[in-house]
Amino acid sequence: MTQITIYQNQNHEVERFTCTGHAGYAASGEDVVCAGISILVINTINSIETFTSVPFVCEADEETGDIDFQFTEDISPDASLLIESMILGLKEIQNDYGKKFLILNFKEV
Repeated sequence: MTQITIYQNQNHEVERFTCTGHAGYAASGEDVVCAGISILVINTINSIETFTSVPFVCEADEETGDIDFQFTEDISPDASLLIESMILGLKEIQNDYGKKFLILNFKEV
């Protein structure tokens, strides 16, 4: 199962997210849940880098698929919209395939 934790401040602005594990919906190379999650997360990171000027740090382990993304300054409205879009897509995957394959956690920091 993939676990994604979204860290939000008191204003519900996302400051960081982590992504760990593999969905395990199907065999490697055929796992549509894992592929969907990966596409949403990686495209969001690439979009923030390309379309905003908000600095961040991102550590990724290609072998395990773990990702740790954190803004290093206040988030911009554009970056916030991109993150919210990612969360929307992840919630839809969770609704369609269940918590057996994707767990979303929200924590206040």
